[in-house]
Amino acid sequence: MRQFVSIAVNAFMELVRQPIYLILMTVSAGFSVFLAAVPYFGFGDDPKLVKDMTLATMLLSGLLTAVLCASASVAQEIRTGTALTVLSKPVSRVSFLLAKFVGLAGTLTLITYTNMVAALLASRMAFDAYGETDTQSLLIYFGLGLLAFAIGGFTNFFLRRTFASDAVWAFVLCTTIALFIVVKFTHLEKAFDGEAKVDWRLLPAGVLILFALFVLAALALACSTRLETVPTLAVCSGLFLLGLMADYLFKGAADAGSWWAKAAYAITPNWQQFWLADALEDKKSIPWSYVGKATAYVVAYVGAALSVALALFEDRELN
Repeated sequence: MRQFVSIAVNAFMELVRQPIYLILMTVSAGFSVFLAAVPYFGFGDDPKLVKDMTLATMLLSGLLTAVLCASASVAQEIRTGTALTVLSKPVSRVSFLLAKFVGLAGTLTLITYTNMVAALLASRMAFDAYGETDTQSLLIYFGLGLLAFAIGGFTNFFLRRTFASDAVWAFVLCTTIALFIVVKFTHLEKAFDGEAKVDWRLLPAGVLILFALFVLAALALACSTRLETVPTLAVCSGLFLLGLMADYLFKGAADAGSWWAKAAYAITPNWQQFWLADALEDKKSIPWSYVGKATAYVVAYVGAALSVALALFEDRELN
């Protein structure tokens, strides 16, 4: 158990230290907040457009993070011989791969959290044709975001610490503080809706997207046992697009009794189970009971994907 925890923690810390992880985190979160500062002339649906785009940004950035981090955590270590060194110790391949997944899941949770903070802030800042950009909140968020980079630079220069990891943790803290300051200490009136408020209904939608990223991470990890970064990205992108069309391609035939359609529909990850942005229309919300049911689907699918990954990794030549 101690080896498992050590490998998982080391995998998490190594991925957080990757410059690409810092770039994906800051760019996706900053872009989500920026989306709320642009007029869309959406005939009153501008706030809904902003929320949809922030959730889409969360999903896309998570897809890239899952693939790149899985490749860095497994494929790169196999190529450089680090995996062989670790497995020469009393560590089984099962423990090694599962610990890597736990570390990868931790990085996805962290980046989803920062994107969720940005999405909540964007839901408060969003305005329609009768409003205007919330410049005050914009300055608070990006000001504290720049402060996070300054903290990372300070610790790197004076304390000789890793810039990327310190900047990541500082960014998580500073953006959380930014949301707290905006919600508690600023006031914004909207033309027809009164005081601007955070749309907390986004929380279950963000959790469902995190579940989708866990499935993507398991698939990316399975691909990384045999493939490099670019092929892994291509395979995961193909599975992502196929999963988006699963209802259209297989559901009708499966309901009609076709065995191959039933098998394909069961194997293909159905991302529509996790994308419920449309459920937030007309003051509706996503029930947490549905999130609980989705948890069972995620556990089953991740377990199946990791079983395939273990089968592929078991006879993988590491020399």
